[in-house]
This record gives sequence, structure tokens and C-alpha cells, in this order.
Amino acid sequence: MEKKFSAVPAMTFSLAAINVIAFFVLELMGDTLDTEFMMQIGAVYPDLLAKKGEYWRLFTATFMHFGFEHLLNNMLILLCAGAILERALGHVKYLILYLCAGIGGSTLSFLQMLRSGDYAVSAGASGAIFGIVGALLWIVIRHRGRYETLTGKGLVFMIVITLYYGISTGGIDNWGHIGGLAMGFLLGALLYRKT
Repeated sequence: MEKKFSAVPAMTFSLAAINVIAFFVLELMGDTLDTEFMMQIGAVYPDLLAKKGEYWRLFTATFMHFGFEHLLNNMLILLCAGAILERALGHVKYLILYLCAGIGGSTLSFLQMLRSGDYAVSAGASGAIFGIVGALLWIVIRHRGRYETLTGKGLVFMIVITLYYGISTGGIDNWGHIGGLAMGFLLGALLYRKT
């Protein structure tokens, strides 16, 4: 029998609300489509981390979005996938996974930009959301290919399509997605207990 936590995904709703509030506050302060503004306010930019030690940006960037469409896409996936994962893990483990996957995605993105010398301003909850997907993939594997409404094939297909879209489209932080996915899968293996 599966252990069930609260059916109300309070943490998912809270994280979505924080992201939405942060977006509208930033819009009041400036233009979220302006990369210079986003860099000044807390997005990841390699020089600011490597030369000035502003590593806090790995966290703040997770709650910043480039325009309303970026926010909307991420929040829709967060609300759908996050609710399932929160029920599986419980509120506290879910929050830990979300934050660590977001920071993990930002960190891999930062390291890849340093390695390649191809610098860009990076922000968004995508790393954290890919972390949710990674953890759900682990849970589906543990349940032999199906968990609630999710299937292993469906999740893998979604991951492949999303990464392909990122590779074939400019301006997508694929390394942030991969970092979040890997961190989520790892933390899912550590935090989830099938009962």
C-alpha cells in the first residue's frame, strides 16, 4: 500500500505563487525581457559569479522569468507535475528537491558557460521543474513503469521532446534543464520511499 501525504499540494501552490509574485514585482521594477535588467536584479551571469563571488544568483535566478510566456509555461508544468510529486514525497522533501534541482540546474548551466566561454544571462524555474520530472521518472521506474497517471514512456517522451526543442531553438538553457533533471532523478532516488 502506498503511503499518502496530504492531497492538497500546498507547497506546489506556494512555489507557483512565489514565482508569479516575483515576476510581477520585477515587471513593476523594469522589463523582464531585458537581459541587462535581469542580470542586474539577480539572474545568473558567469562573470558575476566567477569574478565577484555572487553565488546567491544560483538561487535567485530560479524565481525569475524572461517574460510572461516563460513564466506561464513553467507554472503550468509545475502545477501539473509538482502536485503528483508532492503527494509522493510530502511537503518538506518536495521543497528540498525543488530548491536543490533549481540550484543544480543553475550550477551546471554556469559551469558549462565557463567551460565554453559562451556567456549568457540565465534565469527561470526550468531547472527545478526538470528536477520534478527527473524525480517522477525515478518513481515511475520504482513502480514498474506506471505511477498515478504517469507512465515511463510518457515521461521519457516528454523529456526527449523538451530537450530536442531546446537544442533546436535559440535562447534555451539546455544545460540548466539537464542539470535540474539529473539532480531531481538523484534526489528522487534518495528521498522517495516506496511503501
